[in-house]
Amino acid sequence: MEKSEVLKQLNEIFIDELDNDRIVLKYETTASDVEDWDSLNHIQLVVAIEKKYKIRFSTQEIQGWKNIEELIDSINAKLS
Repeated sequence: MEKSEVLKQLNEIFIDELDNDRIVLKYETTASDVEDWDSLNHIQLVVAIEKKYKIRFSTQEIQGWKNIEELIDSINAKLS
């Protein structure tokens, strides 16, 4: 799947889960860039992403993401 399409879909998930329609994700976005993206919400986001794409992430994968682009790369690796 195109990275730009996944980014768009992730943006919608973040808006829904964090209840903030002002979120605009970029590839370089990190948790510190998004208001309310804390450790508790991180779990909710991961669960929502796993449901959306019908995939599962390992704890190592989740802990390894430094930004949205790395998350997108993980999603695409699981989908291919």
